[in-house]
Amino acid sequence: MSLLRLEGVSATYGHSQALYGVDLEVAAGSVSVVLGANGAGKTTLLRAICGMVAREGNIFFEGERIDRLATEEVARLGVTHVPEGRGTFSNLSTEENLRLGAYARRDRGDVHAVFERVYRYFPRLAERRRQQAGTLSGGEQQMLAIGRALMASPKLMLLDEPSFGLAPLVVEELYRIVRDINTGEKVGILLVEQNAAIALDLADRVYLFETGRVVMSGPPGILRGDESLRRAYLGY
Repeated sequence: MSLLRLEGVSATYGHSQALYGVDLEVAAGSVSVVLGANGAGKTTLLRAICGMVAREGNIFFEGERIDRLATEEVARLGVTHVPEGRGTFSNLSTEENLRLGAYARRDRGDVHAVFERVYRYFPRLAERRRQQAGTLSGGEQQMLAIGRALMASPKLMLLDEPSFGLAPLVVEELYRIVRDINTGEKVGILLVEQNAAIALDLADRVYLFETGRVVMSGPPGILRGDESLRRAYLGY
């Protein structure tokens, strides 16, 4: 079953076009990974889904058109966006940052239970719940950004370069938690990454982007099995 489906989606910044007729799908409870070089249109793709850039084409979420909705309306449907750079509020505490994520919830019921669920995935955040977010390490800030998105109890998470600037061991831990969220919460994930090797270990489907276009899509084994693609995207 399709959770998210894009049909012929194009996007522009003013007079500059960044996406060209993109078709893409995220099945319910699955992980789709978008790979490509800087400037390929990966971040624009996530912004287009959220209604943050001018776009054309059809975008469906749970079978309903969302390409005419405002960003806050898309969020209320259960789509959370973790942007590149984390976007945490550095002057607020860890707990205050997480609480902001709960405002997008459709059900404002037992937020305490949601806090406890997030802290189970990210025990380090529980230890630092009173600490100012700006004093957290880079890895902890990325955990906070994902935890804040999880506070909304999303059906789909859009993750933009979560490994950027992090040490390999931190990236490994972060991706283990993302996998646990995907399997434990049945949350669909659309992941934009340049760290192709680790992203492919998580992927059910992969899309290769070049200059705003999908140039290949399929299961991750296709990329690993094609020598020219493997050298270009995996480096071996």
